[in-house]
Amino acid sequence: MKVLLFGRDGQVGWELQRALSVLGEVVALDFDASQNPQGLCGDFTDLAGLERTVEAVQPDVIVNAAAHTAVDKAESEPELARLINALAPATLAQAAIKSGALLVHYSTDYVFDGSGDTPWTETDTTGPLSVYGQTKLEGEQAVAACPQHLILRTSWVYATRCGNFAKAMLRLAGERDSLTVINDQFGAPTSAELLADVTAHAICRLQTQPQLAGLYHCIAAGETTWHGYAQFVLQQAASLGLPLKATADKVAPAPTSSYPTPARRPLNSRLDTRKLQVAFGLTLPPWQHGVQRMLTEIAGER
Repeated sequence: MKVLLFGRDGQVGWELQRALSVLGEVVALDFDASQNPQGLCGDFTDLAGLERTVEAVQPDVIVNAAAHTAVDKAESEPELARLINALAPATLAQAAIKSGALLVHYSTDYVFDGSGDTPWTETDTTGPLSVYGQTKLEGEQAVAACPQHLILRTSWVYATRCGNFAKAMLRLAGERDSLTVINDQFGAPTSAELLADVTAHAICRLQTQPQLAGLYHCIAAGETTWHGYAQFVLQQAASLGLPLKATADKVAPAPTSSYPTPARRPLNSRLDTRKLQVAFGLTLPPWQHGVQRMLTEIAGER
């Protein structure tokens, strides 16, 4: 099996290089062609280049882990966000149709309006609140035109590599005596490692059960708020002996309205994962497990 991976150096892309390596040859591409084998194009602003790359590689599977993820910045550069999040996936979808490849794509809870307090299912009505959410929805719709596709919606993604919320909390707690964190947005922190492993497992299943192709929700089990997440991070950090000035009991709650941003955030980022678990025979672990592992790795590096 030959896998063509876009977004090699992002949080999910980095973990995918590991997880997909057991499936066969992985051609992993960066945005910068000079860093790619044979100078292949991984630049999502170059649609013709992407099409040429698929034609040159002739992959069995295309995995798109690239995206414009700067949620607030997307509000001021909607055309760039649309190019990367919608038009580039549409180009990959057409190339996948032409070559007969399976196309794997990642999306987000931001395609929903964040109302209510029950987990969103794959068939619920979408209603993005931001440019980011709208362009990711358009990307989903384009990818779905490819008969053999796997779309995984996820939320609150983190990894040991690259910056993330937990690392920010550790830094701030090392500098300040107290913190204030939003407590009215609900979701589940989901590790890039989990997403990569689920992806590899699903690709294997789809080789023999192509009827499983489609849209699925993939997040870790359980739920919390950013405030609860921050408290958990600092509790674990203290137990690992990491230096902190602000401990978990010094994290004050605050509503989203206290921190206005250019892009509106959904309050309800819960996603129902039953369809994924049943279809692929999976049990998704509690969100705390992945966060604990990440913090242990961070502690080991200090």
